Amino acid sequence: MAQTQQTLDGKVALVAGATRGAGRGIAVELGAQGATVYVTGRSTRGRRSEYDRPETVEETAELVTAAGGKGIAVVADHLVPEQVEALVRRIDAEQGRLDVLVNDIWGGELLFEWDGTVWDHDLDNGLRLLRLAVDTHAITSHFAMPLLLRRPGGLVVEMTDGTAEYNASRYRVSFFYDIAKSAVLRMAFALGHELGPRGATAVALTPGWLRSEMMLDTFGVTEANWRDALERVPHFAISESPAYVGRAVAALAADPEAARWNGQSLSSGQLARVYGFTDLDGSRPDAWRYLVEVQDPGLPADTAGYR
Repeated sequence: MAQTQQTLDGKVALVAGATRGAGRGIAVELGAQGATVYVTGRSTRGRRSEYDRPETVEETAELVTAAGGKGIAVVADHLVPEQVEALVRRIDAEQGRLDVLVNDIWGGELLFEWDGTVWDHDLDNGLRLLRLAVDTHAITSHFAMPLLLRRPGGLVVEMTDGTAEYNASRYRVSFFYDIAKSAVLRMAFALGHELGPRGATAVALTPGWLRSEMMLDTFGVTEANWRDALERVPHFAISESPAYVGRAVAALAADPEAARWNGQSLSSGQLARVYGFTDLDGSRPDAWRYLVEVQDPGLPADTAGYR
């Protein structure tokens, strides 16, 4: 898929949870293909969320427009049904259609504890993590599906961490994190059964090791010099920019045969091989294969053949 060819002109997308990270990358790449993209979040220029970070939903909308689409910022808390219902009503009133829904709401980075058992983990944080990861997606799908199904060919992308195959046999971080990411995988499977017969497609999609704003800050680097972190964290060499998974979603949205993926668990690296897109540096990182074959067995970092 040529990066400069706008394949989504006239299409309308909602990226729920687009303030930063994968959500922002997806929104911008949909815009680069000519889509009108509604982007939601809780961090605004007037008020930050509990993340207390500089990225705002308005900035994401501006990046979408600058990329060639039309970005529309909507401040919304996807745990509040009334706000989500109003959001979908607005999209209907302004556009009369919804072609792509990306459920990327998360907000759990500050809530989970690495390798913390369920009895040691802060209970309130764990339960809120589940609400942010699961309830938000369910609420958004509840209100958005009727509009998405109004026209055939709609696409729902459930964003998660890990493929179904990888997560099925591996403990992911902690009790609450593991459940949250597995639940989203199952959501895509369930939506596939409900949407498929009605002419739409649902998939679960995971990026690899994502160079989100928070991850770059953690390692003290930027997107421009991220390789400076490799001396301290060698396996970071397999990482990918948010644009990579964004291009995966754009490719799915432009594929007239996207229904072949219905109900499946997909990764950015897997779809890059199918659709031919690349990351910003021209590479095609395949993080989940790398994890299984290199990182998890404890081998030295070596991305040859994996990007």
